[in-house]
Amino acid sequence: MNIGEAARRSGLPTKTIRYYEDIGLVRALRDTNGYRAFVDADIHKLTFLSRARALGFSIQDCRNLLTLWEDQDRASSDVKRIAREHLSVIDQKVAELEDMRASLSDLIDSCAGDDRPDCPILKDLAASK
Repeated sequence: MNIGEAARRSGLPTKTIRYYEDIGLVRALRDTNGYRAFVDADIHKLTFLSRARALGFSIQDCRNLLTLWEDQDRASSDVKRIAREHLSVIDQKVAELEDMRASLSDLIDSCAGDDRPDCPILKDLAASK
């Protein structure tokens, strides 16, 4: 199947599929005319990559997970380690976002929001830390 059909079936944009091919995550066959020719196994890989990226895994994590997925002799502990490390990164980002939210909420609460020019939000943003 051509790249358009592969995109439709995998749910990925053609540009993303080309990128994944450029970095070696997928390797489409080539027709005699030079066009990419995807097979069902490629669609499974693309769908796998789409789901992994939707969960926020990095390209390198995706590469490692794809290698493990294709390896029937893999140890599930290797997969779990990658997922745990990624969850740790997510937890850290969530904590940073919660701190950011609390700080911004405090600033909003401290601002009168009226016609006066005094604004604690702007003062805080201008302060050197």
